[in-house]
Formats: sequence, C-alpha cells, structure tokens
Amino acid sequence: MPKKKTSTTASHSVSKSEITNLKSIDSLKKKRSEPIVVSKLVKNLINQDISALSKAITLIESKSPKHSKKAKLLLEACLPHANRSIRIGITGVPGVGKSTFIEAFGTYLTGLGKRVAILAIDPSSSISKGSILGDKTRMEALVKDKKAFIRPSATGESLGGTARTTRESVVLCEAAGYDIIIIETVGVGQSETKVRGMVDFFLLLKLAGAGDELQGIKRGIIELADAIAINKSDGNNVKAALFAMKEFKRALHLFPARDSGWFPKVMTCSALRNEGISNIWNMITEYVELTRNNGYFDKIRQEQNKTWLIQTIESRLKSRFFNADIIKKALPEQLDLIEKNKITPFAAADYLLSLSEM
Repeated sequence: MPKKKTSTTASHSVSKSEITNLKSIDSLKKKRSEPIVVSKLVKNLINQDISALSKAITLIESKSPKHSKKAKLLLEACLPHANRSIRIGITGVPGVGKSTFIEAFGTYLTGLGKRVAILAIDPSSSISKGSILGDKTRMEALVKDKKAFIRPSATGESLGGTARTTRESVVLCEAAGYDIIIIETVGVGQSETKVRGMVDFFLLLKLAGAGDELQGIKRGIIELADAIAINKSDGNNVKAALFAMKEFKRALHLFPARDSGWFPKVMTCSALRNEGISNIWNMITEYVELTRNNGYFDKIRQEQNKTWLIQTIESRLKSRFFNADIIKKALPEQLDLIEKNKITPFAAADYLLSLSEM
C-alpha cells in the first residue's frame, strides 16, 4: 500500500514561489489596511510618487463616507499644484483604435520629454456593475514607460463617457507633475459630450468606409470636436481615408464659427504604423498657442470649474439623500408599494423628498 503523506511531506510540495506570493499578498493587505495620512500622501504625490498617485485616485473614487473628508482635504491640498498641464480628450466609436492611437501618441510625447497621464474610462455593465478595465493590457509598450501613467476607471453610473471622479483624477495627475493629461472616453458614439467640459482640446477619431462620412454631417459630438483624425489610414484603406477626410472637411463648413477662433481640422493617421502622430501633436500645440493668446484657454478653464461646482453639489446632495437613515428605511417600503400598484412613482418620490426636508 502507498504510504500516506505526512504533514512534513505535504509541506515540501509547496513551492518557494507560492510561499513568496503568500508573503507578498500579506504585505499588500497590510499596506492597504494602514490608515491614510493625507499630509503624507500629498507630499509623496507632489514628489511624483506613482504609488501615492494611485492611492490618491483610489481614495477619491471610494464611495465610503469615512473617506469623503480625507478626499476633500486631499483635493484642497493638490489644487494649488494643478492647472499646469494640457488636457486632451480622445473619443471615437468602439473599434476605431483609441487604445492603439493613445499608445502611439503617448509614446511620441514621452519621447519629447513630456510626462503623460492617461485616464482610460471603461464602461460598467448595467447588469453585473462590473468593468473589464483592460486598457493597460492594450498599451503594452506605454505601460512600461516611466514617463507615462495609465489609470483605468469604470464609468459606474456616470453618463457622458467619463467616470464619476474624472475631474478630481485630472487635478491629482497635474499635482503629480504630469504635463499632458489624456482622457480616453468609453467610446459609445454621439453621447460622449461630458468630456468636452473637462479638457482643453477634444479629438474625435473616425474610421473611413464605416458610414462615418454621413455621421459627420449630423450635429452631435462632431460639433464639439476641435479636430477629427481618420485613423487606420494604411494599406488598402488609404484611398478611403483621404476621401473621408474631404467629406468631413466639407461637413465642418456647415457648423458656425467657434468662440475660440479655431476652425476644426481634419487629418489622417495610422496609429499602427506611427504615421501622422507628430502632425496631430503639432496641431494641438497650435491650438493651445492660439487660445492662450486670445484668452479663450483661461476662459474655458474657468467655465469648467463652474460646471464642476454644480456637478459636485448634485453628486453630494444625491449621496446625502440616499445615505440618510430615514430614507434607507422608507425607500424599500415605497418600492414595495409601487410593486403592488398601491402608489405611483411620482407620489412615492414626493413622499421621500418630503422626509428629507424634515
């Protein structure tokens, strides 16, 4: 009969790598359980500590009431160190090559000596509430670049192609000394308008031969874009990309003049082959120079701060309402009455709102 494994024999079956991994996990858990000292976090963040930046973004993303006060103190301490970057929003339909473009664009910028932070927004499932957050895996070269920082975030319940705390994340990245902040939206098409109110330059990526030429004539996200780049202009697609560029140029003439004094440009590029990337950066710097000289750059930043104020008030009022003990108790009761057709949703809403005013 085969001998039974003793406890000593069994212990030898555990590899050294597994033991090391367990120690690493325990160490990581210990670090995460340590209380957050805001002053220390701010100091490390300003000293360009990437771990501190990641921890700071995690703090502001937290919905826990115990973290809200610390998140507020963190942002207040970082604001004096913000507003020193160029903020670029990049959007486009799924499959247009946003991640490939951002990797090529980000690598080009770090090659110029720029520090680049990328806030990649992934859609959250309306069923499971989960999100893949796979942008880092799609930017294999850039994720290894010491001058680049990539932070994927889920949209959650936020609409408009951005996450709930994208604005706050921008402030933290600027405080950490990043020169360029790129916001990659979820890529849902015409509804991605919220990001326009967060960035200095809004780039719309398009595809040739996918019906996008007709979409360009419609009012929607295109009238918010400062430039359109026809991506995947390579191989057999070059001719179609050039045709699409001409069509978009014609379409843009249908829109009224911009307050910025800038007329949107259309270019072709191939992120896969690193073609046209430098032209797009030169165009962005041209836009920034123009708007800084005519005062529009600072004006739009001030308008964005006003919008941020209103949205912050709305977010906090919503949080206070649903976290109130009286609402937590009454809400399930009202939902049950609605389900039994004993009350209308409007009447239930009026009742709950009246409770919050007491």
